[in-house]
Amino acid sequence: MRLNSQQIFLASKSPRRAEILTQMGISYDIIQVSVPEILATNELCEDYVFRLAQEKAQAGLDSRSEEDLLVIGADTVIFFNDRILEKPKNEQEAFKMLSSLSNNTHLVKTAVSVCNRIHCQTIVQTSRVTMANLSRSEISDYWKTSEPCDKAGGYAIQGKGAIFIKHIEGSYSGIMGLPIYETARLLNKFGIKSE
Repeated sequence: MRLNSQQIFLASKSPRRAEILTQMGISYDIIQVSVPEILATNELCEDYVFRLAQEKAQAGLDSRSEEDLLVIGADTVIFFNDRILEKPKNEQEAFKMLSSLSNNTHLVKTAVSVCNRIHCQTIVQTSRVTMANLSRSEISDYWKTSEPCDKAGGYAIQGKGAIFIKHIEGSYSGIMGLPIYETARLLNKFGIKSE
């Protein structure tokens, strides 16, 4: 139930984030935003994902003229061996990413920002994901599905990539790109509850 009249926008191109908001019972519209995803010199992983979520929400605010609106921005990164693994640019990058994640545990960090014209609230949710031992042929076959192309770390836990996941500790929806519990808590601070 919405306790105020704010119109809610999701500043994301991700169909997964849209599905999660719908699952939560939140009425929203989509804003397409473009924010450069460039790691600053010496920027820590958590700071990076935090900043990108806020920049996406702010870009959404800047693209609209309404005064009474609420924008949700989010970003997800994979962190392993002191490196951020974003979306692979080609098959070689995907192979390198998935080979490094194979038979190891990595972190998935998703930041969510909920902002209006007055203030912004952001939270970072961290999950641990343990992947099975992947063969060269499994990685190659997975690449051919085209699923890894636009996914941080080169896999999608909500898709075919789920068969490679041995264990998760944290938020499944956070690994998908929008942690439900944390997002609901942020929205509650702005007077928004699930319908």
